[in-house]
Amino acid sequence: MAAIGGAARLGLGTVRGRAVAWQVLCLLCVLGGVWYLVDTTMANLASRNIATGFGFLDREAAFAIGESPIAYDASDSYGRAFLVGLLNTLRVAALGIVLATVVGTLVGLARLSGNWLLRRLAALYVETLRNVPLLLQLFFWYALITDVLPMPRAAMNPVAGVFLSNRGFMIPWPDFRPAHGWLFAAFALGLALSWAWMRWARRRRERTGLPTPVLPMLAPLLIGLPLAAYVAVGVDLVVEVPELKGFNFRGGLTLTPEFAALLLGLTLYTAAFIAEIVRSGIQAISRGQWEAARALGLRPARVLRFVILPQALRVIVPPLTSQYLNLTKNSSLAVAIGYPDLVSIANTTINQTGQAIEGVALIMLVYLFFSLSTSLFMNWYNKKMALVER
Repeated sequence: MAAIGGAARLGLGTVRGRAVAWQVLCLLCVLGGVWYLVDTTMANLASRNIATGFGFLDREAAFAIGESPIAYDASDSYGRAFLVGLLNTLRVAALGIVLATVVGTLVGLARLSGNWLLRRLAALYVETLRNVPLLLQLFFWYALITDVLPMPRAAMNPVAGVFLSNRGFMIPWPDFRPAHGWLFAAFALGLALSWAWMRWARRRRERTGLPTPVLPMLAPLLIGLPLAAYVAVGVDLVVEVPELKGFNFRGGLTLTPEFAALLLGLTLYTAAFIAEIVRSGIQAISRGQWEAARALGLRPARVLRFVILPQALRVIVPPLTSQYLNLTKNSSLAVAIGYPDLVSIANTTINQTGQAIEGVALIMLVYLFFSLSTSLFMNWYNKKMALVER
C-alpha cells in the first residue's frame, strides 16, 4: 500500500505520469546513444592521429575547379572551394526550379487539352521521364551533348550568336562592369515599386470596387527608372557575341556540357512530376466553376487564368514544395557527370584532408538550409493563398 501511495504521489499511477516517464526514458536513451557514438568516434580518430575541427577550411586547396561563378585559383583555401561548390549547386537548383515549373505547368495543361495528339504526347512525356531513373537521364543528356554534337569548328548555329557544340552551349552575354550595378539597382527598385503599386491597386479595387489602372504605371517604373540611371551613369551595355578563336569559342556565356546536362536532366525529370501535380490540381476544381465562368462570357484562357488556377494553387502548392526539395537534393547527382557542385568538391576535400565527418556535416547543413528555406517560403505562399473566412 505504501508503494502504491508513493507511486501515486509521483504521478506514475496516472496515464499522464506514465507518458511523461516513458518520454524521459526515451530521451535519456537517445542522449546515451549520441554520447556513445561521439565518444567512440573521437577515440577512433585519436587512435589514427586524425585531427578534428574545421581548421582545414583555411588551408590551401591545391586543386582546380573547372567551373566557378566567382574568382577561384588552386592556391585559394578549402573554404573558398566549398563556397564555389555551394554557388554552383544554388545556381543549378534555382534555374532548375524556375524552368521545371514553367515546363511542368505547360505539360500539365497539355494533358488536359482537347487536342488528342497534344494530350497523348504530353502523357508520353510524363510516363517516360517519370519511370526512367534520373541518373540514367543525366548520362543520356551528357552523352548526347559530348558525343552527338559536333566539334567547335563545325558548331551548330540555330540562332544568330548562339552556337551548339560538344564543348557546350555558347550564347551572347552582356559585358558587365561595376557601373552597371546602378542600372540593376534602378530595375530592382522599379520591380519593388511595381509590386507595391499592384498590391495597392488590388486592395483598392476590393475595398471600393473601382478599377485602378496598373499598366500605365508599370512602364515608367520598369523602363523609366533604368533609363534614367543609364543617362546618369553614361555607360554603354555591350553584349559579347561568341566567336570561334582557335579550337574553341571566346566571348559571351558558355554553358558547359556538365552544367547543361545536369540542368536539362533535373528540369525535364522534375517537370514530369510537376505536370501531374498541375493536372490533378486543375481537375480538383469542380466542373461548375468552369460552367459558371463561361456563363459570364469569359473566354477559356481567362477562365483558366482568373477562376481555375487561383483555386487550383491551393491544391498544387503543397506537393509542389516536395518537388522543389527533391530537385535541390537530386542536384547532388552532379558528381556522376563531373559538374563541380558542393558534393563533388566536398568529396575532393575529404580525399585530400581526411576530414570526412566535417565534410559530410557541411554537406548536410547546406542541404538542410536549402530545404528549410524553400519550405518556409512555400509554406508562407501557401498560407497566403489559403481561403480566409470572413
